[in-house]
Amino acid sequence: MRSDVIHTLLVANRGEIACRIFRTCRDLGITTVAVYSDADADALHVREADLAVRLPGAAPADTYLRGDLVVAAARAAGADAVHPGYGFLSENAAFAAAVQDAGLVWVGPPVKAIELMASKTRAKELMAGAGVPLLAPVDPATAGPDDLPLLLKAAAGGGGRGMRIVRELGSLPSELLAAAAEAASAFGDGEVFAEPYVERGRHVEVQVMADAHDTVWALGTRDCSLQRRHQKVIEEAPAPGLDEALRTRLHEAAVAAARAVGYRGAGTVEFLVSAEGRPYFLEMNTRLQVEHPVTEAVFGLDLVALQLRVAEGEPLPSPKPPQPSGHAVEARLYAEDPARDWQPQTGALLTLEVPEGPGLRLDTGYTGGDTIGVHYDPMIAKVIAHAPTRTEAVRLLARALERARVHGPVTNRDLLVRSLRHPDFAAARLDTGFYDRHLADLTAPGAGDPATAALAATLAEAVRGPEAARGPEAVRGAEAARGPEAVRGAEAVRPTRPGGPAPARFGAWRNVPSQPQRKRYRSEPDGTEHEVAYRTPRTGTPEPYETPGTRVLTATPDRVTLEVDGVTRHFAITAHADRVHVDAADASYTFTALPRFTDPATHTAPGSLLAPMPGTVVRLAEGLAAGVTVEAGQPLIWLEAMKMEHRILAPASGTLTALHAAPGHQVEVGALLAVVQEDPAAAPVPVPVPEETA
Repeated sequence: MRSDVIHTLLVANRGEIACRIFRTCRDLGITTVAVYSDADADALHVREADLAVRLPGAAPADTYLRGDLVVAAARAAGADAVHPGYGFLSENAAFAAAVQDAGLVWVGPPVKAIELMASKTRAKELMAGAGVPLLAPVDPATAGPDDLPLLLKAAAGGGGRGMRIVRELGSLPSELLAAAAEAASAFGDGEVFAEPYVERGRHVEVQVMADAHDTVWALGTRDCSLQRRHQKVIEEAPAPGLDEALRTRLHEAAVAAARAVGYRGAGTVEFLVSAEGRPYFLEMNTRLQVEHPVTEAVFGLDLVALQLRVAEGEPLPSPKPPQPSGHAVEARLYAEDPARDWQPQTGALLTLEVPEGPGLRLDTGYTGGDTIGVHYDPMIAKVIAHAPTRTEAVRLLARALERARVHGPVTNRDLLVRSLRHPDFAAARLDTGFYDRHLADLTAPGAGDPATAALAATLAEAVRGPEAARGPEAVRGAEAARGPEAVRGAEAVRPTRPGGPAPARFGAWRNVPSQPQRKRYRSEPDGTEHEVAYRTPRTGTPEPYETPGTRVLTATPDRVTLEVDGVTRHFAITAHADRVHVDAADASYTFTALPRFTDPATHTAPGSLLAPMPGTVVRLAEGLAAGVTVEAGQPLIWLEAMKMEHRILAPASGTLTALHAAPGHQVEVGALLAVVQEDPAAAPVPVPVPEETA
């Protein structure tokens, strides 16, 4: 067979997966080409590529989902091959055909294989003929109580979009409509099907790699059961707790699925394994998976390099895959708040530092100083650990995440650490309902010591002093003008925060450092307030006040070492405007410095509905307008942010007195969307958290 040697590769994707593919290309001597939207103009994947081509616009539909623009970009840059990554156009048969029609090498499976597996309903029919175990489909029109619970899924879906669990027949029609609408919006195809929902099922998948020379590898299993919003959070290989007979059956079924469609390249066959150990085919992803690094670690392979090799027409290195070794676990670090219904977070990622060491790997599309925007998935990075045993790999990953320095938006880092150390996870008691059962415990206040961390932040700021805010030249100039006696007599008035103004004086009161000083902080994101008392004696080193058992060993603007009840503890301090990040050995803390004197609070009108995150208003409830009556808990406004849809619910029954939202409006966090005036006769209802619908 003719070999199509790849010299220049365009990656039709962004972020972490583009950077990961570029890494292999550099190792192979292949020139790399990035495409980017206006929102990604300064993104890491653009900075790392040899060449880059702009796709005008910001929304995915105008940029990364425009196959015609991507093919044109490849031609403009002189690329001879296209790798789709995952997501976006990676499983779009028309795009794969367009790439090949343009005379470019498609680093993916045959167009026919993508077509056959693109629809989950058609794929299941094909798999039945290949002897792959399946769940029996359910016709929603004839579903009865015995069919519950049901799982509604988008036929062309993925990533949890268009997916609903139905436990009551009365809600089936509305959930079908909602799933179809979301599927049509996300994939351009509103087809939805239903199948039995398996309670406490495990999500187990098999990585396959096939060439054009009749070789198909089954590269072990992965367990991806820990999910939120039907999207994976923690993955591992091999899937623990499976007996050899079940592993063999899964491998054979995956190979049969690949052969049934004449597959080539990297793909994943996904199964649902019941609590009784029965496997059922879910779907085949005709692309590289987000969690592919755990398979690479266990088998010692570079799956992207193998994809490129197969695309060039070369055979796999041997008829059988290499032998696996050890265990690998991957955690997805997201900019989201698990305690607030997994709300995506945006803003500047000030610091991203993950420990390096044997067995650890970081795949990311960000560095410190980048911005996490509203247009794309909120995943910041994947952290992977590989060790001889599962226990060692899990411990290594948990400790690496715990020691990471991640400053900026709220993340799920603490949730990941607690998940990895949870008794059920340690015992491999895994299923897709893990977070449904344990989320409250996993997001409860931890056993850390925020009060001591706040003390460390205060001492670092006290050492930093006014000179850091004003600059040494200004300080020296002021001292020269005032004279040494005036300086000594007046003492130094410290600012409320680095770079901020000095506290105001009231009457004869003044801030004398030799006397006890007080500093107030608010913990983020839980809102707990801490007040720290300290004094600065004539030695110049600040010391705690009213904190028995605590002694300052060293204090600098960025590092404080304390002896607390006889134990030495180190704190790394990073200040950004009024935010202070404190990283300790066992936990990390974010504080907002509060003014010494409380300012009058700014209040919003009762019943105000505020945007919980930046996003786009995609639709309003039918007939919604000022003056209409609404019911408590009624969905009023739908926001889309970071590829997910969120419902804003009425906080009480009453009258909508104001409506400021309209479809297509871009809103910032905290923007006033509407106001509901509560009906005094209605029973009070707690204000609900905006509900995630995807």
